Amino acid sequence: MSERLLNDIHPREVANKSMKESLRKAIGMALRIESDALRLNTQTFNTNRYTAVGKLDDYEDLKDRAREIKESSIQKLPELIERLTRSVEARGGKVFLARTKEEATSYVRNVCRSFDAKLVVKAKSITSEEIGLNHVLQDAGIEVAETDLAEFILQVSKEQPSHIVAPAIHRSRERISKLFKEHFETAKPLDTGEQLTEFARDILREKFLAAEIGITGANLVSADEGTILLVESEGNIRLTTQLPAVHIAIAGIEKIIPSRKDFGTFIELLAASGTGQPLSSYTNILEPPLDLPVLNLNGRKDTRREFHLVLLDNGRMKMREDPDLKEALYCVRCSACMNVCATFQAVGGHAFGGECYTGGIGGAWTVGTSGSLAEGRFAELCTGCTRCVPNCPVRIDIPRLNSVIKNRLMKSEGGPSLEKRFFGNFSSMAKVASLAPALSNWINSLSPSRALLEKFAGVDRRRSVPPFAKVTLAREYDKYRKKNAPLAATDPNARKLVLFADVFTNYQNVQVGMATIRVFEKLGFPVTLSNVMEDGRSALSQGLLESARRSAARLAVYLKRLIDGGADILVAEPSVLGMFRLDYAKLLDSPDVSSVLRAHTFDPLEWLNSSAERNPQFIRRLEQKIKTGATQPEIFYHAHCQLKTIGAGDAATRFFRKLGLSVKTSDVECCGMAGSFGYKKEFYDISKNIGRDLARQIEKSIRSNASLRILASGTSCREQIHDELSRRVEHPVEFIDEML
Repeated sequence: MSERLLNDIHPREVANKSMKESLRKAIGMALRIESDALRLNTQTFNTNRYTAVGKLDDYEDLKDRAREIKESSIQKLPELIERLTRSVEARGGKVFLARTKEEATSYVRNVCRSFDAKLVVKAKSITSEEIGLNHVLQDAGIEVAETDLAEFILQVSKEQPSHIVAPAIHRSRERISKLFKEHFETAKPLDTGEQLTEFARDILREKFLAAEIGITGANLVSADEGTILLVESEGNIRLTTQLPAVHIAIAGIEKIIPSRKDFGTFIELLAASGTGQPLSSYTNILEPPLDLPVLNLNGRKDTRREFHLVLLDNGRMKMREDPDLKEALYCVRCSACMNVCATFQAVGGHAFGGECYTGGIGGAWTVGTSGSLAEGRFAELCTGCTRCVPNCPVRIDIPRLNSVIKNRLMKSEGGPSLEKRFFGNFSSMAKVASLAPALSNWINSLSPSRALLEKFAGVDRRRSVPPFAKVTLAREYDKYRKKNAPLAATDPNARKLVLFADVFTNYQNVQVGMATIRVFEKLGFPVTLSNVMEDGRSALSQGLLESARRSAARLAVYLKRLIDGGADILVAEPSVLGMFRLDYAKLLDSPDVSSVLRAHTFDPLEWLNSSAERNPQFIRRLEQKIKTGATQPEIFYHAHCQLKTIGAGDAATRFFRKLGLSVKTSDVECCGMAGSFGYKKEFYDISKNIGRDLARQIEKSIRSNASLRILASGTSCREQIHDELSRRVEHPVEFIDEML
């Protein structure tokens, strides 16, 4: 067998993704060639993650501890760098603090030249990708052999990594087999994963035995003892650090933590969060230079080991001083945010990423390390669904980071585009449209109108536009009250209930708002309607942070007054409830106010389920109220992203099962609509690609039960499912209202 020299294989020249056209092309390519393998692999990781973290009794405590360690470490970073330098040098190692990627690559190249190295073996390192190390060394005549199997595949294919933990996750076994046969002369079939692995192992074994220098990254570095944590699945890191005489470790300065005793917290979280394993296959805790015999002498007379630690700044100190981007430095590179992200599952890191960093967290890292806002434009692919937030082991608010990037991009370009103004000011448009809803709906249905909307506001003409209601919720409620006097409270000590009239429910989903009021009153719980006020959701989704803050501040004052008056707030639209529970903590200047809103805002089914759990008699009373002899239907329920994020995603399921109903649930993270995301021409194909995954699950259930009732809690979820299946999709309270 002869092989093409790895030294001849250079990293792919990555297209500049700062321009919309480049992003669009990357998305189109990803949807055509990567979707199936990518979705299967990321969803498998994600499913395994849920199983793994479910076995950690102290999972939430571990996350709190990890966050605390990272926050403290970044705060004390200059001090930790000095302490780490002293620790490593006391053992005979060398430390170099590189301010830029050029300084880092120059130092590594000079070390390699000082040993007259012809070959280096390199373990997987996202930081080395950041600085473009392979290209620099190869230009200096030094062969670089990537020893991680996935990185080896990408080196052969001249591709950049598409994922932090599994760089070649987008490639199927068949495509890898074809790649190897095209680049290497072999008669082996290479049909199975085992055969492919064995083939690569045979090539890399020769590299391990011949290399003068080994290069690794570092998951963490402890300042107290200069100890390096390296986790891996294949054992290649052990060969890289132990066979050659020289070990060079490249680590971003954010990887430094005070003590090696804190490694345990991250060891438990890393494998569970990244791949769903209870523990990585190999966990290496090293204090280099290692006290081991040198096996790869290659003619050297000096048998001593040498260790170089390259600490990389490259924008990190600036990120540390940035009040918004600073949070990205807490990232531990586990990839949980990518595996749970429906957009990433659809298009992968080559579209949803820069030249190095990918996925939702990749935007902040690309902007921070490149110093260019334009390079982080792929942050627009973040839908703000928030599913990554509870899955991050250090609780990084990734959607918030991407909103900041969107906001800064908008300002750098002279202000919001017409598209952002259109989608970010839904309430203003809805107010005007509701003055003559029949006329508005007719205009929206015309082909010329849709063409103009697509051209100037970016609304894809293929997407059906939901009609504005004939009568707003506020007016419908007034008519209802003229016929139905408010119920008297049966318990004078109970908190009052107020349904928040969000703009989506008020102008388009009146039936959901009225069903909520009727259901609660039929069950004996008086409900009143709030004023109609903008909550900031639309503005936030477009990165219009100042507008979102103004709306949040006005609404918070009003809701706080209701709550102080003894009310709990029901919120029928999950994205709005997510604003109150999550986003207002960052949008409001008062932590006390946001805390009050979190404690007193509820999804209707969440409130009913809690009431049933507090009072079992409630369910029995409800069962008596359900129509006698009514058919007990089977339900398919899809929970909205934000509901799952705030811990209320299973409230409806638990409530219906208490009533003895059969409920099937979706296992997709997001329907793909994500509010305005699914309307935009730029992202329509991605949205539909994601939506078909959910539709296939529902269709499978329909085949076994044609009378299946389809329920979804979010407006955009119902729109997406209806668009795919052309079937009625109800909010859970509509279903209950019909049964009572």
